[in-house]
Amino acid sequence: MKFIVSSTYLLKQLQVLGGVINNSNTLPILDNFLFELDGNKLTVSASDLETTMSSILDVESDSEGSVAIPARLLLDTLKTFPEQPLTFVADENNNVEISSNHGKYALAYADGNEFPKAVALEDPSKTVVSGDILATAISKTIFAAGNDDLRPVMSGVFFQFTSEGLTFVATDAHKLVKYTREDIKANEVAEFIMPKKPLNLLKGILATNEDEVTIEYNDSNAKFTFENSELICRLIDGKYPNYEAVIPKENPNKLVIDRNQFLNSVKRVSIFSNKTTHQIRLKIAGAELNISAEDIDYSNKAEERLTCDYQGDDMQIGFNSRFLTEMLNNLNSDNVQLEMSMPNRAGILTPVDGLDEGEQVTMLVMPVMLNS
Repeated sequence: MKFIVSSTYLLKQLQVLGGVINNSNTLPILDNFLFELDGNKLTVSASDLETTMSSILDVESDSEGSVAIPARLLLDTLKTFPEQPLTFVADENNNVEISSNHGKYALAYADGNEFPKAVALEDPSKTVVSGDILATAISKTIFAAGNDDLRPVMSGVFFQFTSEGLTFVATDAHKLVKYTREDIKANEVAEFIMPKKPLNLLKGILATNEDEVTIEYNDSNAKFTFENSELICRLIDGKYPNYEAVIPKENPNKLVIDRNQFLNSVKRVSIFSNKTTHQIRLKIAGAELNISAEDIDYSNKAEERLTCDYQGDDMQIGFNSRFLTEMLNNLNSDNVQLEMSMPNRAGILTPVDGLDEGEQVTMLVMPVMLNS
């Protein structure tokens, strides 16, 4: 098989696919990219058995064939080339020869038939979403997903599609984020849990991409198709916890404050907090918010006063500053609202402005017990 392709065009596609390949694979064949040539269409795939991603590239060729080429070696070589056409020729002796303007490079390939085939989805349901909306939904939720191997269902993002809208939820039991789009509807009700790795790949690729993404899914796998690429991944098996049950419904105490001011204040004060609990104390009375932290072991303490708009009873509540900082960082509104009921019930953080029509973000942060 023989084809000619632009070096930078190939590199750009392979760098995206390279994100699928693990540093250490159980099967040596997974350290390769699979190249499948059919005339002037070259399909390149990468897989870690759980996730398989492939892209179709335009090349100059009239031959066909399939070979598996070592990914790391190929990427390292391509990174050093300026923009130029490269000619790939695979011979009978299991060698691929790459010819550039200045030289020739030979690397051994493996038989493309050894490469694991991507799963075909039997009888899938289907929803279409704009790429940038999907990327936003992922980046708004994925940071809140857990890392606990013992609770795999909480280590992914829960996708919930209905005729009313799309909902994306992530939680690690300390914090929870629910992102809803009412401006996009699904034809049929569906629920599945997506693992983090394919979501991070999609987030990176789709960030500024307004093209449509077709999501197909059944009980065990999901497939995302966009432009010339597709990503198929195995879903996390299990039932997602009833997240609606943990969102407190009655929250009479409402605090509205400038997000940046609140975030910077929490960041500064938390430097003085206990290094294990990261506990900060919010004391709210009238239009004043007092943020304080103390590390008794080292006699460090800090306190700041901010003005805010507050309706409700005077109260004191403790939070883990790391969770609060993460959430405030993931919102891009000017002002945020924190709703609370009691010092031992979760606080609800929502953006006051900066949302699209039909877009909603609800963040839930569990309090920590204050040692008075």
